[in-house]
Amino acid sequence: MVREKIDALLDRVQKPARYTGGEMNCIVKPWESVDIHYLFAFPDVYEVGMSHLGSKILYDVINRRQDALCERVYSPWVDMADLMRQTGVPLFSLETRTPARRFDMLGVTLQYEMSYTNILELLDLAGIPLRSAGRTWEDPIVLAGGPCAFNPEPLHAFIDAFVIGDGEESTGQTIDVVRECKRSGVSRQECLRRLAAIPGVYVPSLYEASYHADGTLASFAPIDAAAPAVVRKCLVQNLDAAAYPEDVIVPYTEIVHDRIMLEVLRGCTRGCRFCQAGMLYRPVRERSVETLLRLAQRQFEATGYENISLSSLSTGDYSCLPRLAHELMQRFEERRVSISLPSLRLDSEVKETLKETQRVKKTSLTFAPEAGTQRLRDVINKGITEEDLISSVHDAFEGGWSSVKLYFMMGLPTETEDDLSGIADLAQKVVQQYFQIPRGVRARGLRVTCSAACFVPKAFTPFQWDAQDTLERLEEKQRFLREKMRIKGVEFNWHEPHVSFMEACFARGDRRLADVLEAAWRRGCRFDGWSDQFKYDEWIAAFGDCGLDPHFYACRERSRDELLPWAFIDAGVTQRYLWRERERALQGVTTPDCRQGCQGCGMQRMAESCKKHMGEAGAR
Repeated sequence: MVREKIDALLDRVQKPARYTGGEMNCIVKPWESVDIHYLFAFPDVYEVGMSHLGSKILYDVINRRQDALCERVYSPWVDMADLMRQTGVPLFSLETRTPARRFDMLGVTLQYEMSYTNILELLDLAGIPLRSAGRTWEDPIVLAGGPCAFNPEPLHAFIDAFVIGDGEESTGQTIDVVRECKRSGVSRQECLRRLAAIPGVYVPSLYEASYHADGTLASFAPIDAAAPAVVRKCLVQNLDAAAYPEDVIVPYTEIVHDRIMLEVLRGCTRGCRFCQAGMLYRPVRERSVETLLRLAQRQFEATGYENISLSSLSTGDYSCLPRLAHELMQRFEERRVSISLPSLRLDSEVKETLKETQRVKKTSLTFAPEAGTQRLRDVINKGITEEDLISSVHDAFEGGWSSVKLYFMMGLPTETEDDLSGIADLAQKVVQQYFQIPRGVRARGLRVTCSAACFVPKAFTPFQWDAQDTLERLEEKQRFLREKMRIKGVEFNWHEPHVSFMEACFARGDRRLADVLEAAWRRGCRFDGWSDQFKYDEWIAAFGDCGLDPHFYACRERSRDELLPWAFIDAGVTQRYLWRERERALQGVTTPDCRQGCQGCGMQRMAESCKKHMGEAGAR
């Protein structure tokens, strides 16, 4: 009956392919053949979720098990969600259109704070009580992971358990616990207690927080002996031995990243002080060329994709990049498969690699100077110079590229008007490099795209203590930059500051924001990362409903001795190291790449790969 109702809705919505399932390489197992039924949820539309590599990895990990199946669900767009409510269609899986509430486990990935209302939307559409305290064994165990799980507190009331860090191994451990608990007939609460015993798993109902009169966190501690005082992140030490999908799903409709994605390495040694991912995903772990070639061949055979993207935080730092690019081109050039290199460092030695990969197709090159002046680049420890940028884009234009993307931030700590002007100055110099290339050599159609995001202080970074600029200040800076960026050949994009303001609230929020989140969702907030759906006034009203001030979370500097809501999580990097990096930032002092010697971030306590990469320096 549900299946027929779903079919009746598909010709009434935008992009019905979002909901049909049945794609090539999707996995459908008989429901009764397994003990555990796992539904993986991505809280955004199909096109975004299907582009997420981590989701593909976990889908593969779970479906390799004989005793479990994994199916998928994505946030229905507003038209579909409204029709589902009108017609009584519950949230359903793509593979078999099974109602979400029938699954034993529901896993949600947390990639972006502004997707949080979509999580409540998914739970409500599924008929699952929003709050963990109201669930029974008739409901799935709701888990969440991903980078935003490193500050889980704003979602504490809605998620049964968070998996902190790499999920390839810990996901299987959670399945083992839930399967055994269901077999033995223990209570749901006892199941949560057993989940808390898994390294890297945080069960928020087993902890309690209290607050000072000024609103800052006074204490945070476990209230159950099963809960550890410190939750240490899960870490996959060897990427070559880790699971990785080969028969990836090929969608019927275009998605954001419609290509083969090869994760060449995980982590980053650069130490950019604004970058949460660079801190959370430490240490650097590389896949071997042999493994990557095997995966590329298998995925090509399984999908027929015509582009291979070498994925990582800093692909130019992959130690075997020239060899890998050469081997991939040798293998795939005749088949007209292109190789793209995202996340390039401006100072990376990638010139010869670019020559290799351009033989099939030239894609737009992306560089991230982040700041317009050397002073501010030193503050954020970007570790690149203007000469690096100019040399890189000159080589690119000389090599036949005409499209370059440059990423910047505005509102960084210590930023001045001169730093903002420097963004326009750099853009102008990039354009000048293009016209220095002779007409017969340079490609036609110059396109320089500059994007300026609003700085958002994040947990587990040296800037986690810093205030975000006020909305008024960010808007003033954007007006200034828009005027400066009237440069022929340059397209200027900027982020909506009101969205960044809300993002900052939840990036460093505490437990009290769970009430704000629910109030905002009840006021109609969903798809907050989409500019045409974001309802700033409703968010401000939700804060008012709960008696909280958003500026307390976004625009307030923290002192070193303030207890931070995420302090109970051990992400590897220590708070002592992060504070030291903040002090160096304010002094304009840079910190070397840790490949040049251990900088004492704390990762050596848990990562053998640190010692391998650092040699004797790391062993110290």
